[in-house]
Amino acid sequence: MSFSMEEVEIKHSGAKELSYQQQNESCEVFEEEVRGSFSPQSGGNRVDKQESNDAEATELLDKGFMEYGCPHYRRRCRIRAPCCGEIFDCRHCHNEAKNNINVDQKLRHDLPRRQISKVICSLCGTEQEAQQVCINCGVCMGKYFCNSCKLFDDDTSKRQYHCDGCGICRIGGQENFFHCHKCGCCYSILLKNSHPCVEGAMHHDCPICFEFLFESRQNVTVLPCGHTIHTNCFKEMRDHFQYACPLCSKSVCDMSKVWEKFDEEIAATPMPEQYQNKMVSILCNDCETKSLVRFHVLAQKCPNCKSYNTRQTRG
Repeated sequence: MSFSMEEVEIKHSGAKELSYQQQNESCEVFEEEVRGSFSPQSGGNRVDKQESNDAEATELLDKGFMEYGCPHYRRRCRIRAPCCGEIFDCRHCHNEAKNNINVDQKLRHDLPRRQISKVICSLCGTEQEAQQVCINCGVCMGKYFCNSCKLFDDDTSKRQYHCDGCGICRIGGQENFFHCHKCGCCYSILLKNSHPCVEGAMHHDCPICFEFLFESRQNVTVLPCGHTIHTNCFKEMRDHFQYACPLCSKSVCDMSKVWEKFDEEIAATPMPEQYQNKMVSILCNDCETKSLVRFHVLAQKCPNCKSYNTRQTRG
């Protein structure tokens, strides 16, 4: 079963870290602050003036909405990298530029995102401390803003949320995910009572492409054994007729029909007389049972779970 684990930003949680509600204040909060409540005692001109001010303030906050950003985020600010002092649209843009094959290997590096403190407004160019509203022109630099992760994004259709357990912002809607403390990551709510826990399952590289899964922005699949892999890598693996987990060799899907074909092939392929009574020791990758079985050149069948996903250990 697969789920969206696209990683947006990361920061380890701390005892003094802001609550989720505080971290994810949206620009609508600022819009509410500039709206005045209607009062019957107020004159018509006063009400009209207040409504006009509210409209102007809202228009100012929304100025340039979805018009700025990069391929990774739509946002109205850029960041100053604390590592090299250069300005980039986002940390992903920095990492792509600084880890390019044309860059001297000694100079390649990733942006230490927890140290981001300065942002530059895309509309007026004012450099300032990381905050949601520009101190100079008053524009909202990101409809979604996480003060903990210093993450700005105007595209709220991603349904971003901050997970205190992961210490990062994720997408897909908080109601659709739960944090497994043993696995150390957020999983789809559909897996809450069914996934096998593997300690730190997401804190390793994809066994196919070797990208660090916890920080990956691609979809991730949880295999029946509990190990994780990029969904696209998993599909590519199956396209090449590989149906065993690259880490533990357990079958990644129901192979019963395949084992039936093996039964037919073995029955149709008798061994030469000198090998008919040869016995070998095997280990089943699926049920982990050790057995002594009759040798066959095609495969050895596990007597416990009837799987042919076995390996010969002796004999």
